[in-house]
Amino acid sequence: MDIQSVKQRFGIIGNSPLLNTALETAIKVAPTDMNVLIQGESGVGKESFSKIIHHLSARKHAPFIAVNCGAIPEGTIDSELFGHEKGSFTGATEKRKGYFEAVSGGTIFLDEVGELPLGTQARLLRVLENGEFIKVGSSTVQKTDVRVVAATNRNLLDRAQDGKFREDLYYRLATVPIRVPRLADRSDDIQLLFRKFSSDFAERHHSHLLSLTAEAQQELGQYPWPGNIRQLKNITEQICVLESQTQITADTLKRYLPAQAPSLPSLLSKQDSSTEGMSERDIFYKVLLDLKRDVTELKKVVFGLLENEPSPRPTPAYNNPTHYPSVSSNSADTEATENQPIVISSHADDHTEDAEWIDSDGFNSDSNLSLEAQEIEMIRKALILHYGKRKKAAEDLGISERTLYRKIKQYELD
Repeated sequence: MDIQSVKQRFGIIGNSPLLNTALETAIKVAPTDMNVLIQGESGVGKESFSKIIHHLSARKHAPFIAVNCGAIPEGTIDSELFGHEKGSFTGATEKRKGYFEAVSGGTIFLDEVGELPLGTQARLLRVLENGEFIKVGSSTVQKTDVRVVAATNRNLLDRAQDGKFREDLYYRLATVPIRVPRLADRSDDIQLLFRKFSSDFAERHHSHLLSLTAEAQQELGQYPWPGNIRQLKNITEQICVLESQTQITADTLKRYLPAQAPSLPSLLSKQDSSTEGMSERDIFYKVLLDLKRDVTELKKVVFGLLENEPSPRPTPAYNNPTHYPSVSSNSADTEATENQPIVISSHADDHTEDAEWIDSDGFNSDSNLSLEAQEIEMIRKALILHYGKRKKAAEDLGISERTLYRKIKQYELD
């Protein structure tokens, strides 16, 4: 069966090369009994691929069942999949068949297989290797003939490295992997899907058929669609029911599209060609360094604006670091009054540091972003600004005078 026939039979919309590649793989592997792992984000239509594989296989007349592994509680999932004996646990009032026994001869689709507990993974591995399983509460080995098609929106190898998924089970499941593309990678198919959904909902809800302006089509194609086809379908239905106009503008469409905050993966993907060949960790460090540089530039702008604003408070002009008076953190100072100022002194060895601390703009463009360095810097600036008067400096910093003394002693700002 060719791709177009499969699309018509199973309602697959789109002509994306990535979609066609995934369909070709599903069509080729369907007649075999090989296990298949379907990978892709939530909402891309992974279950449709499992149905294609089943209905184009020799098992098409046998049972097919889809199981959402993430929706079954951990305490009952072994019973659901493999069955249980009467009295094997509280509430087991009668013997029960599990899915692997009930669907023998057919196909079982394990959606979100990455959510399976480790104990259940071991049981599943035995089924895949030997076609054997044991019911909960039983010691009798039973045989089953089931083809397993699994799906996940997670990276199972990463979960295996974290000890949350068995690596041997991954390779058993992924005999043939199929990658279903996300909707954002099928931008040319988005309008086709919108028209199809609009037509279906217009017929279902007895409403008008929607059309998009050129600007709305552009907005539709540029949106990232984190919920993929499921999100597009829901939004199309909302617009079909709630809007009275037949032609949808970009402004109307934006009211239904949730705002998206940029994520770290999107930041990494926007890096220029200089990141090519770099590891993800190196790219991450590059993003952090770029962020630090941006923060530094922003600080320059802010301090520049503050510099140009008139201030009623006098600004001390210590152009020569050797003129800084001395800050004493002796215990006797804690009993001093506001009229007994703490003055900042700078020793000969500190000249270079002080000169580097305040430049002509009142800010060091290469300042350290650590909290401790920023705290030291702000304390010193506050004391200079208030001519060493600790009470005023503490008020300006938003801390108590006692806390200020403790910080002076902690950072040895003598």
